[in-house]
Amino acid sequence: MKIAGFVFSIVALLGAAHAATPPLLPMPAQIEVASGAFPVADGTTIVVPAHDAATRQTAQYLADLLTRTRGLHLKVKVRAAPSRGAIMLSREADAPVAHAEGYAIDVTPDGLHLRARDDAGLFYGAITLWQLMTPDAKRGPVQVPALHIRDQPRFAWRGLMLDSARHFQSVAEIERLLDQMAQHKLNVFHWHLTDDQGWRIQIKRYPELTRVGAWRTPPDAGHDGEPLRYGGFYTQEQIRQIVAYAAARHITVVPEIDMPGHAQAAVAAYPQLGVTGKRPPVSVDWGVNPYLYNVDDGSFEFIDHVLDEVMALFPSKYIHVGGDEAIKDQWQASPAVQAKMHALGLKDEDALQGWFIDRIGQYLAAHGRQLVGWDEILDGGVPADATVMSWRGSKGAIKAAQQGHDVVLSPAPDLYFDQLQSDNADETAGRIPAQSLAHIYAFEPVPTDLDAAQASHVLGAQANVWTEHMPTMQHVEHAVFPRLDALSEVDWSPAASRDWNGFLDRLPAQFARYRAQHIGYADSAFAPDIKIDRSAALTSGTTQVTLSNQAGYGELHYTLDGRAPDRNAPVYKAPFAVKLPLTVRAAAFATDGVELAASRERVFDRASLLSLAGNEMPNCPGSDFRLRVQPMPDATSLAPVYSINVFNSCQLYPSTPMQGVASIHVEAVRIERNYALAHEQKLVVSRPHSTPFGELVVHQDQCDGSVLASLPLPDPAHSARRFTLDAALPAQQGEHALCLIYTAPIDGPLYALDRVTLMPGTTKL
Repeated sequence: MKIAGFVFSIVALLGAAHAATPPLLPMPAQIEVASGAFPVADGTTIVVPAHDAATRQTAQYLADLLTRTRGLHLKVKVRAAPSRGAIMLSREADAPVAHAEGYAIDVTPDGLHLRARDDAGLFYGAITLWQLMTPDAKRGPVQVPALHIRDQPRFAWRGLMLDSARHFQSVAEIERLLDQMAQHKLNVFHWHLTDDQGWRIQIKRYPELTRVGAWRTPPDAGHDGEPLRYGGFYTQEQIRQIVAYAAARHITVVPEIDMPGHAQAAVAAYPQLGVTGKRPPVSVDWGVNPYLYNVDDGSFEFIDHVLDEVMALFPSKYIHVGGDEAIKDQWQASPAVQAKMHALGLKDEDALQGWFIDRIGQYLAAHGRQLVGWDEILDGGVPADATVMSWRGSKGAIKAAQQGHDVVLSPAPDLYFDQLQSDNADETAGRIPAQSLAHIYAFEPVPTDLDAAQASHVLGAQANVWTEHMPTMQHVEHAVFPRLDALSEVDWSPAASRDWNGFLDRLPAQFARYRAQHIGYADSAFAPDIKIDRSAALTSGTTQVTLSNQAGYGELHYTLDGRAPDRNAPVYKAPFAVKLPLTVRAAAFATDGVELAASRERVFDRASLLSLAGNEMPNCPGSDFRLRVQPMPDATSLAPVYSINVFNSCQLYPSTPMQGVASIHVEAVRIERNYALAHEQKLVVSRPHSTPFGELVVHQDQCDGSVLASLPLPDPAHSARRFTLDAALPAQQGEHALCLIYTAPIDGPLYALDRVTLMPGTTKL
């Protein structure tokens, strides 16, 4: 599995050809658009050779997909010879594309022919055919443009990781995700099945792993919508079903059994596997928990037996063993572990982890499998044939490739799909900073530090979907799509052909395909951002409105009377002056009139300008860590979400004309502090408080400015999670910012700002 030895160039006309090039994602390596078209309608025949079950299966997959997404009913027939006026699929030893997974498509007004040398290539060609037949949101017949495609992938590892340990997805939901992976020509489903918060795979030899380790008791269980317990697991029969479902779509499932760290759920099930011998609960805390596997013979016997059952379920060449975030405190504190380390002649605990991973690698190799692990496996030495998945930036990939290891690029935050897609106020839960669609599209898997020989070790790139803040598949779909389109083009298409504007031109058709399949994609990249000068508006009652969107693409149409904007509404061309009060609504449209993003609305009057959501208020200077979280860890709704900084509970209300402001009204929220910070716990800022449960302190201008108000927090044991705080403010002149700091004890809950409103006197616009 190496980078392709050669790449085709794009032959399709560039510049003006954006409109002529069909909306295919990922873009084929070579496409030449000809004249004419081939009509496809109900009853069009798909012809496959006799005695070729795999080709017939692909043909039926194409026919079924067209029925679901365009309402067309095509007939699959077996014929010995090519047929005029038909769609022909064939595997041929001399097909025009020799590369594995490659295919050739030739469309003329007389027919359509898809050829490939292997089953995977034929399948990917069928996906391209489906896209050619779904260029818009219409149902019924379609004209497929005459063209010639020669296509093959740039990389052999085109991956997506799903974390099922933090939050559990059903078999049907995973199959739905696999369907989309196949349509994006991705071929590796990395399945994160065990972690501190849950053990999700049935191991028949060790039933306690799922009886105990698959379930956790949420914070405040049974209250405020939290379940009494949370969890689930996949039976071995369900796993076989998912593996088979993926294989039928030419996707390999690579399981991850995390070790030696992230082991708390396993130790909760079998305490003897741990270092302390004590039974912890299955963790409810996101982050880095301290529980490690022991390094004695009993632990390795357990791991070997688990891997035996894992290998029986997953036929993949690769088995992922984690290796990340294994803090060594328990190993350091254990006399038995220290004695083992010294007996082995190892200099430190990192070397002990290297020995541990090498022991697992040898066991896998003896069974014909290959170890893959996160880049921490490099820290203490790594098996010679191990594949390294680099998540701590690209440095791990560079180091591993220079040492001769195969690597997969999966860096944080670049390819972490739990990062928000945008800074929009209506974005759902996730990590900050945002990783935009453009950022994903610009990612280059091959680091420039590598020479040609070293670069040959780059297998490809993979996006990771960590689900701490994604309790449902609705959250996952919002986070994954359409960024998966960008990743697919990074992984599949030649690097030299990557074209951001051309990619954007092809997205409206993809959005239509999503809608036809009821995929909850995000429109964040195209969502209108409506901005004004708050200070000018509050001071004079007049201001300028500026409209934009993240992608800088499409036409923005707007209204000022509250009506929903359509293509007949004014087109935004430049900032324009307005007088308050007013309501601005805007929507984004492609040049062909397809709506790219639902309309967004901003109400501008004095009351709304003096009221800001906590999600709009930045962190105080000095700490850029930020999350958007749900009210409870396992909440299932997309909204509301609240911004928090687990290290420093401090936010800024921006500079505002303060004349006439008499008081402050805060809608506050108590949030569970379910974050395991390990050695970073020392970075959490603790502030003195003068009341039992802390205060919300309001400072003028900056965080060491004069105190304008101190609002005591209620007893968390006897108050609602959402509550309000009110205080009078001293009269102020001119413009001032406000620094709002929670002083609650850091061994208790976190607090978030839902909304902060400055209450004016009698001044009106």
